[in-house]
Formats: sequence, structure tokens, C-alpha cells
Amino acid sequence: MSLQRINSVPFRNLFHLKNPKRYAVSRNIVGRQFATAPKRTAGGPSTLKLAILGSTLGATGGTVYSLYSNWKDGNSHKEHERSAPAVVAEFPENVKITKRFVNPKDTSGLDVTLFQFQTCPFCCKVRAFLDFMGISYKVVEVDAVLRQDIKWSAQKKVPMVLIRQRDGRYVQMTDSSAIISLIATYLNDKSTDIGELAQYYPTISFFDDNQKKKHDIMNKYFLMYRDQTPKGHSKDTEELERKWRTWADSHLVHLISPNCYQTLDEAFETFEWFSQAGEWDIHFPHWERNLMVYVGATAMWGIAKILKKRHQLSDDVRSHIYDACNKWTKELAKRNSKYMGGKQPNLADLSVFGVLSSMEGCQAFKDCVQNTNIGEWFYSVKELIQKNRGQLIRERIEGELPTMLNAAAN
Repeated sequence: MSLQRINSVPFRNLFHLKNPKRYAVSRNIVGRQFATAPKRTAGGPSTLKLAILGSTLGATGGTVYSLYSNWKDGNSHKEHERSAPAVVAEFPENVKITKRFVNPKDTSGLDVTLFQFQTCPFCCKVRAFLDFMGISYKVVEVDAVLRQDIKWSAQKKVPMVLIRQRDGRYVQMTDSSAIISLIATYLNDKSTDIGELAQYYPTISFFDDNQKKKHDIMNKYFLMYRDQTPKGHSKDTEELERKWRTWADSHLVHLISPNCYQTLDEAFETFEWFSQAGEWDIHFPHWERNLMVYVGATAMWGIAKILKKRHQLSDDVRSHIYDACNKWTKELAKRNSKYMGGKQPNLADLSVFGVLSSMEGCQAFKDCVQNTNIGEWFYSVKELIQKNRGQLIRERIEGELPTMLNAAAN
């Protein structure tokens, strides 16, 4: 496959690659598209090839982008390392599938297993995307304290997905935005194996200004085109989508913990809701469920204080998340648009929805609905997601016949 390089990054040009196009998803099944438009460079060839960064300049450009994503301006990188997503020969043993979403209308052909914490904002993003696109998938609910179901993995973060390749092996991805971009890329053109597409989202490592080694995923907000650009897309729409996807990860998500764990009592209340939403009493022994609640709530109460200081939030943390909700709805009003994607939600809508949905059962979310205009947009997106989502099959006990439940009950 002939490859060329990608072009731009949100807000500024960090990569200058030849004759780029961004990837937009067009799903005939559910009739929706995601905005990621083309950009042509004068003098370049007329037919676009699937884009990927080169090994040397790509690593350099990716390092710059990673530093930008982490709000760093330093330029004293001592080392670049680049690694492709891991591939697992066989599905891990002793991993308990806790539930499945099965959609008879799903023609993606994908075999996806999502390892998650039910109320993790990044996991909620991935689920919102999969559900909206009507993709069937399996779920492994991971113990947030012991993490027994991911002991097999060198990566200990969730969300994590295993997606079956054509050769029977499984490609492993661990970044929510990269997972979404990878699957969205595949849905636009299924002729390329998902494992091959995953190579276009490598992990890079670098040292920040404090000489601390960090990692990031290159191209995680980009979709890849092969030969044809979907109609109705432009540079502006693709940059708008990437801008707000980035905003969801770099700003909005950091407001969740300080608002859900302000006090120890609120932290315990939040984790009790997590237990209910994640059905911990079904999927875990009683002692393990209690461990997750008490250890998790105490830990997150402390972490929330650290995050509040790190992100320079005032004592009135509610005001910050109100401001974020208002910023989103004002942008929609400015564009006179129901969704950031226009008549249908795009990847930015699904990302922002996913982050906010992680606290839907908490007092902080109720306050947001009461004190901002976020509710109308949020519940509209939720309705579409529930409409498109596959039917839930919960596997209560290993070896027991699965119980069919209404997807809306989740």
C-alpha cells in the first residue's frame, strides 16, 4: 500500500504532509456521517492514499503534537520511541464477559470486546460511539481496585479494546479517542483489515521539561481516507470536530472528578451510584464490591483535590463545569445547529456526551441540568444512542443461560 503523510493538527499546523485527506465515516446502516474533511496541497496527486506518519519525521511531529496536547511548550526532547499497537494471539483466558450488546442490523463484521469501568468518562465515550453506530460488542467490567481481568495485559488502563483481525489474532487499543478514530476509519472502508489500520495510531514516548517520560497516541483525533472524500465535508468541519474532541479530553474531563468528589460523603454517594450503574453486586463478590466502593471513594476524594489544584480550579468547582456546559451550548447556538455535527451528532458530540454521561447519576450532573442549558442537547443525543444501541444480553453467572433485557434498562 502506497502511503503519504498527513497534514494538519487542530489550531495550528504541526505536520506538513503531502496531499492529505481526513477520514469521515459514512454508515449506510444508520445513515450518518462524521465530519472530517479533505485538504489538498497544490501540485499533489489527485488520488489520495491511506495516510500514516513516517518513522523519523513522523516521530518528531508526533512528539510536538503530544507536547501540545499536554499543554507543554518545551522543546528539550531527549528521546523518541515509537511502537505499534499490541497484537494478542488468542483471547485471554479466565476473562469474564459480563454483558453483550447485540444488534441484528450491524454489518460491520467487527468482533469487539471492551474492557471498562462503567462510569469512567473515557469508557463512556467509547460506549457512546459504539452504541450510536449500532455496533455489537462484548463488555468486561473490570474491578477498579484489583483489575484482575486485565492482569494479562502490559497496559493496565481502561478503556481497552480487543478487536479481532482477519488472521484470528486481536489488536489491542487503549486510548479512547484512538479507539473511536480507528473504528470510524474502518467503517468508512472495510476493505482494509482493522489490524492494518491500527498501525496508523502508534504510541510514541518522549521526555517532558521535567525529564519525565510520557506517552501519547499519534493521530488519535484523525480519521484516515483511502481514495474518496465523502461529500459535504470541508476543512472547517473537520477542524471543528477535532477541536471539540480535543476540548473534551483536555478540559471537560478534568472537571468531572473535582465536581463528583468534593467531600468524602459525596465521594461515597457517587461510588454507590457507580456500583448500581455498573451492577457490581452482580459481577463481583460482596467483599470485592465493598472494596471497590470504600477504597475507590476514598482514593478519588484525594485525587479530586490534586486535580483541582493541578487545573487551577477555584473552590466553587461547580462554576467551572457550568462554564464548560455553557461554552458548548453557546457554540451550538452560534451555529444555529442542534448538534455540533449539524443534523446528526458527530464524533465531537459523542465525546462530550460520553464525558458528561459519566456523572449522570451524581448531584453534579443534576446541578448542571438545572443551572445550564445542557439538558436539551444531552437528552437528545442520549435518545439517539439508545435507539441505535443493540439489545443487552447480561451474563449473570458463568455457565448460566443469558438473560435478555431491554437495552434501555442499562
